[in-house]
Amino acid sequence: MTQTTSAPPATWSPPAAQPAAGTPAVAPRRTTPRGAVQSWFAGTPGRMRTILIVSAAIAVVFGLAAAQGFRESDGALKRAEANTAQLVRIQAIHTSLVSANADATNAFLVGGLEPPAQRQHFVDSMAQAAKLIAEAATAQPADQAVLGQLNTTLLTYQGLIEQARANNRQGLPIGSQYLKDASATLQDDSLPLLDQLVKSNEARVDTEFDGISYGNYWLIIAGLITLVVLIYSLYWLAKRTHRYLNVPIAAAAVLVLLTMLVGGASLASAGSHAKDTRSHAYADTLALSRARIAAYDAKSNESLTLIARGSGDAFQTAWQQSAAEVDKQLAIVAGTTPQLQAPWGQYKTIHGTIRDLDSKQGNWQSAVNMSIGNASTTFGAFDKGSADSIGETSKKVGSELSDARNGLPPIGWLGLPIGIVAALLVAWGMSQRLGEYR
Repeated sequence: MTQTTSAPPATWSPPAAQPAAGTPAVAPRRTTPRGAVQSWFAGTPGRMRTILIVSAAIAVVFGLAAAQGFRESDGALKRAEANTAQLVRIQAIHTSLVSANADATNAFLVGGLEPPAQRQHFVDSMAQAAKLIAEAATAQPADQAVLGQLNTTLLTYQGLIEQARANNRQGLPIGSQYLKDASATLQDDSLPLLDQLVKSNEARVDTEFDGISYGNYWLIIAGLITLVVLIYSLYWLAKRTHRYLNVPIAAAAVLVLLTMLVGGASLASAGSHAKDTRSHAYADTLALSRARIAAYDAKSNESLTLIARGSGDAFQTAWQQSAAEVDKQLAIVAGTTPQLQAPWGQYKTIHGTIRDLDSKQGNWQSAVNMSIGNASTTFGAFDKGSADSIGETSKKVGSELSDARNGLPPIGWLGLPIGIVAALLVAWGMSQRLGEYR
């Protein structure tokens, strides 16, 4: 009997469920922006990108800091030049006023109508003072308020001088009192304002001279930070990629280093030149200005001593103080302007003779004649010599500061481009390594 082997029954599986009509398919999972950023900075490539961004940003900041440093030093040199010119201008106002007062007091000794040349010198000195006050107010707005007060006091001074002249021409003794009041107004009201302006401008000049070296701080500090970051980048890449030198990043470091060396040397040179100017030409200008002011003050007091006729001890004491100031200031410039010593020494000798004639011999008229004669002539030689010298020294100050500015390389303009070039070199060098991971 033949047995038939039957095939095993097929296993039944239910039909796969089909999505209902109109039901959307499940979308693939999307990456969030935060996840994309984390992925971009993940792993060694991510660290490379981080170093690239930091290094490039630091390079650009270095360029900005270098530009700022050069602009700061250049601006300090420019402001020092302008403030020095303003200081000389203020001291010229002071000199013009004490010169005019010396003319007025010395001419008063003549009696009646004063010498035309001396009168004209008084008028010219007052006109020069008025012109310089207007220029000073325009050049330095911070001085305008004090200069306005100065103008007011000068109106009072000129009014008293005119009253003194009118009474003197008539031979009235009250004229001498008006003259003393005018001198007191100048000494007590006008000159203190000028002293205030001189101190303010000297402080500004000193601040700018000190600020010339500050530009180097910007350059050096920013440069050192940038070099540290770039050297670290080179070290990190060498350690991770086993390549000892990344040429573009090394070139960026060399560019930063060269900018520091060239820029630092030029800023140091400008600071050194400014320091020399401050110690020599500027110091000489100040000393000559102070000497001229004190000398004119002494000449005024000489005349006032004679006008007082026996009661001028206070004016003689003031003369001695002014003369001592002239001696002190001329000692400062003895090495550069020795030609001023002789006329000033001659004038002091003549003044001693004047005082001997007046106080010891009782020969007042001879003392007056010598004061308006030999003393004025000798003093005029000192006046001309000191005026020429101060003109030369003040021009030298401006010239030397201008040369220091012109000697600065144009890093104030090129700083940012230098920083951008360094940043591009960093990006180039880092992109070479990043390409190896793609």
